[in-house]
Amino acid sequence: MIAITGASGQLGRLVIESLLGKLPASQIIALVRDPAKVADFAARGVVVRQADYTRPESLLPALSGVERLLLISGNEIGQRVPQHRAVIEAAKQTGIQLLVYTSILHADVSPLTLAAEHKETEALIRHSGLPYAFLRNGWYTENYLASAPAAIEHGVLLGSAGEGRISSAARADYAEAAAEVLTREHQAGRIYELAGDEAYTLGQLAAELARQSGKPVVYLNQSEADFKAALTGFGLPEGLAQLLAESDTGASRNGLFDGGKQLSRLIGRPTTAWTEQVKALVS
Repeated sequence: MIAITGASGQLGRLVIESLLGKLPASQIIALVRDPAKVADFAARGVVVRQADYTRPESLLPALSGVERLLLISGNEIGQRVPQHRAVIEAAKQTGIQLLVYTSILHADVSPLTLAAEHKETEALIRHSGLPYAFLRNGWYTENYLASAPAAIEHGVLLGSAGEGRISSAARADYAEAAAEVLTREHQAGRIYELAGDEAYTLGQLAAELARQSGKPVVYLNQSEADFKAALTGFGLPEGLAQLLAESDTGASRNGLFDGGKQLSRLIGRPTTAWTEQVKALVS
């Protein structure tokens, strides 16, 4: 049995869809806080179990009979380490044969502030004694395309990434990679640095938005503080604005770049071209 935490989230759903192309639904367990959110998977035969990172007592029964577990990192910045620790402890008690964790690109040396919790979680997993594999995921192209409609409307793409190169890939690419690792043999101890085949700067992204939309779009590079202020001015919560600004600054130091193409080799095809995702967005 293979279980996926955060199964109702954007990545979790895509991982389950990919697994459904490889395994009978009865061998897949969707772990969620609210089972109603994955009723569609239950209707297709996927096993659904309630599991909450913040309620450790829910985790032992949720992991009963699970052989391989995908721990998708939580989305509560600042709270993730204790939440992940609860899952790791439950996995130890239930005898998980492989714990796969979605980390961040080059977690051990990343300049991104966001990497700290991932690095600490990796250490917890290593010290647990559990067989593990780390999926060090790069940026989702969708992270930047979320601001593309506003950039096209106003003619300006804001950021603080400078000339940093970004090797992003589609969320579905990372989901497919997770499904591959979960279903392959001899994965214990593997660390995958996963990123898109083609890198770009935010200046190049702005130029591509202009080309495909037929409207002028330029990239305005800002200081981290000014970019954060702009994001809060758009209505983003303080914490999220800080995270995005810090991530862009990390990107300016090439913290989101990797040219190893491990992702495309793992999924057996080129990663989804970022220019194609732009095309889909503007068409």
